[in-house]
Amino acid sequence: MAYVINNTRGAIVTTITDGTVDNTTSLQLFGKSYSGFGEGLNENLVKLLENGASASSPSSPIEGELWFDTTTKQLKVYDGTNFKPTGGSKAQASAPSNPSSGDLWLDTDDDQIYAYTGSAWQLVGPVYTKDQTLSGWKIETLASAGGDKVVSSMYAGNTRVAILSKETFIPSVAQTGFSNINAGLTLNSTLGAEYTGGSPSASLDVSGTANTSSTIIAGGNFLRADQADTTAGALTIDSDNGILIGDEQELTITASSGDITIAQTRQDKNLSFTVNDGGVTKTPIAIAGSTGNITLTGTTGITGDLTVTGNLTITGEFENSSSEINIVNDAFLKLNTGNSEADSGIIVETSDTDDARIFYDVSENYWTAGEGATYSQIIRLSDATTDGDSNKEKVLKTDAAGNLTVTNLTLPSVGSINTGQTAVATVPSTGAVVTLINSLQSLWGSSAKTVSTSAPTGGDGSDGDFWFVREA
Repeated sequence: MAYVINNTRGAIVTTITDGTVDNTTSLQLFGKSYSGFGEGLNENLVKLLENGASASSPSSPIEGELWFDTTTKQLKVYDGTNFKPTGGSKAQASAPSNPSSGDLWLDTDDDQIYAYTGSAWQLVGPVYTKDQTLSGWKIETLASAGGDKVVSSMYAGNTRVAILSKETFIPSVAQTGFSNINAGLTLNSTLGAEYTGGSPSASLDVSGTANTSSTIIAGGNFLRADQADTTAGALTIDSDNGILIGDEQELTITASSGDITIAQTRQDKNLSFTVNDGGVTKTPIAIAGSTGNITLTGTTGITGDLTVTGNLTITGEFENSSSEINIVNDAFLKLNTGNSEADSGIIVETSDTDDARIFYDVSENYWTAGEGATYSQIIRLSDATTDGDSNKEKVLKTDAAGNLTVTNLTLPSVGSINTGQTAVATVPSTGAVVTLINSLQSLWGSSAKTVSTSAPTGGDGSDGDFWFVREA
């Protein structure tokens, strides 16, 4: 009768015919009445004792079977598909093959322990190799007068570079490079260590410090003090001392009682304000340090148009060195505004001491013009009127040819003409000349008056005659 062999779970492993041996498993299974089964049985017992120790895995394993791998020196168990190490660490120079999740491996080259995650070997520790010596963070307890203090020490190549502590204390046992340990990060004083680097991703945790605005500052938000840098936010200087610029702090911006002062502090040095006008640098305002004037050598003090919305008050002189004509769009210019009455007008510089002037003479109440301190009244139409006839011309005028045109002329009397008998006429006008001639003619006859274009000769006329010479 054949044997039916079941495993622990009741599943049929194999069926053995009478008088035969079955090799379905790693052990020999004997059928009923098999001759010589004693040797095979003893070999099975040896195999169980040694767990199938061999360089190669059993050829017909069953799930749960143990096998000692003589090559890797590991005890492995068959999971139904493969032989897996049964656990424990494996000490060797290279990573074990066919690891299972949770396996440990001691790397004998670097003295580091790894754990298998199911997909890769993950370093457990230490983080440094035996050649690198102690490097990285190490938790330590340091004694002090105030009791033991737990700190985190940072090592590099077996040298302690920094100590991170939550409180300030003095170690009671000397620590090389750390006579005092401060709350926060203390650097080794013997190394000349400092915070350096150009990485924009630095960050700093200042929580718990005395700073009332303590916060964790995100990476990249530190302004460099040793080179040019940029901030995207507003920069507030909460001090009246303000801003100092220049290698000798030539430019300062300070505050005092709410007043702001922008100062060029270097002696006799200039202060200029420039703009970029279409790619060309221009200086609309320049202040000369040597004089305090708004002007520089070769540079106009204020360039471009200047618009003044309020009043423009000038205490000193107004000077324009340009040869251009000054244009004023207002219909009137008012001088001496708000002051007591005074002579006021326009002065044109000449070689004379007092120059040339046209001004209103307050004491005389009329306009005056002249130069060299010699001035004459400017005649108005009303000043030229004597008879009050507004329809008459009141000043002398000439025509296009330069001839004098007189609408009415009155001359005062200059005396009388006496013919020897009777005072004939006064001389209020040029008509007196005609009167004189007419009077002579009536006294001496027509021969008494001779008019010619040439002077008379000895034979012309008689004694007592008058001779008038006129132009040809």
